[in-house]
Amino acid sequence: MSKPPETLRIVIPLNIRKKNGRPKILPPDGLAAQQTRAQDPHVLRALGRSLGWRKCLDQGRASTIHDIASAEHLSDSYVARYLRLAYLSPEVLEALILQRRPSAVRVVDLVKIATQPWVEQVVAVFGDG
Repeated sequence: MSKPPETLRIVIPLNIRKKNGRPKILPPDGLAAQQTRAQDPHVLRALGRSLGWRKCLDQGRASTIHDIASAEHLSDSYVARYLRLAYLSPEVLEALILQRRPSAVRVVDLVKIATQPWVEQVVAVFGDG
């Protein structure tokens, strides 16, 4: 007598869709997507760069925005614009970086929101109060 095969086959019903030319795995239509602690990598990178630039200015390693732009091979206006992210409200920075709470806005919009008063930033970034 032959032994039955010891292979176990597991079927997970997933949907695959293309997003930006890459395949993205989605849960089945009947199930809600599980909330993840994922954050947009573009937001995290922009925040990291801006906080690093702020630290350079605070510690005296760079004395002007032009110094940072030259070292990073970027334009002065780009560095000046994105440096605003380092001055977002502490509540927004904590939620984005430590809690990895996904924002409801893109990085470009986040730069514009950074000029608003701190109390208005939470609502503008996350869409709630």
